[in-house]
This record gives sequence, C-alpha cells and structure tokens, in this order.
Amino acid sequence: MGRIFERELKGILSANDDVLARVTKTCDSAERTAYMRIRQRPFMVIRGAGSLGVDLVAIRSDLSLPIEVKSSVSDVLRFSRSEKLAVQAQEMMDDCRRVGLMPIYAFRYKRQRGDAWRIFTLDVGPVNGRLKVVYSRLPKIAPSKEGNLIMRWNDGMPLSKFIDYLVTIYS
Repeated sequence: MGRIFERELKGILSANDDVLARVTKTCDSAERTAYMRIRQRPFMVIRGAGSLGVDLVAIRSDLSLPIEVKSSVSDVLRFSRSEKLAVQAQEMMDDCRRVGLMPIYAFRYKRQRGDAWRIFTLDVGPVNGRLKVVYSRLPKIAPSKEGNLIMRWNDGMPLSKFIDYLVTIYS
C-alpha cells in the first residue's frame, strides 16, 4: 500500500499533470494553486530500491531532499509500534547530519479530502545555507515522554504550503 503513496508523492514533486489533477480534485482553490506551482520548479524524483533506505530522493539544481513516506488511517503515527521505524529514523538522522541534508517525512492521511499530505523533518541540529530557513519552518517530529518519536498529522505542514514555500524562496 505504501508504494501507491510513494508514486503519488513522486508524481506531485515531479509535476506530473495527471497526478496533480487527481490529487487536487478535492482541494480548495488555494491548495490547488499552491500544488500547481510545482510546475515552475519541479524535481527529478528517484525511488529507493529497498525497504531500509529512504523511499524517495527529490533533486533539482539547488536542492536535494531525502524523503521517507508514511501513510496511515490514523492521524497519529507512533514510531514505537515498530522497531524498524525507530531504527530507520535514527539512521536517517545520522546520515543527514553527516552530509548536511534536511530529512523529510511525508505523512499521507488515508481517506482525507483536500490536502492529505503533511510534511515534517527530524531534529538533526544546525542546517546551513538556504536549507536553514526551510528547516526552521518545518515542524519537527516530536518525541514522547519516553523518547519515542510521534508524528501527528495535524501538527505537520500541508504539502501545498511546503511546495508554495519552496517555489517562492528558491525562485
């Protein structure tokens, strides 16, 4: 099931007209306009080969984003439900710190009308350059009292706003 949403996000970020039309069908006009702005600055998006690495890498001349795609029928995703999720998040944080990239978690809330995607990042410490501005605006995946990561869909940045913001600051 997750691969469906990986392909959907790949289509959005690479400005595929068919995917954009389908995804924005239930969006309001502001969300639809923001989604369509990706056509001005699309990404080349590569899908990861295995289940242990990142799902997608979105690349263009000025920006590279390693992306982990998660989907759920619940609006809360607890990383403690699976050791694999926690290990995967830690490895992504470590890798992104090492090379100076900003990790992205894209959370697709199933059966949600309108903009069903929310964007988060992990707390990887200082980020440099233009990424610093984007990183500072993105919600971080919060740890629970026990230290387990929890992604709450309502706390995320709508993908439409993320796209609008990226196109604006990188134009």
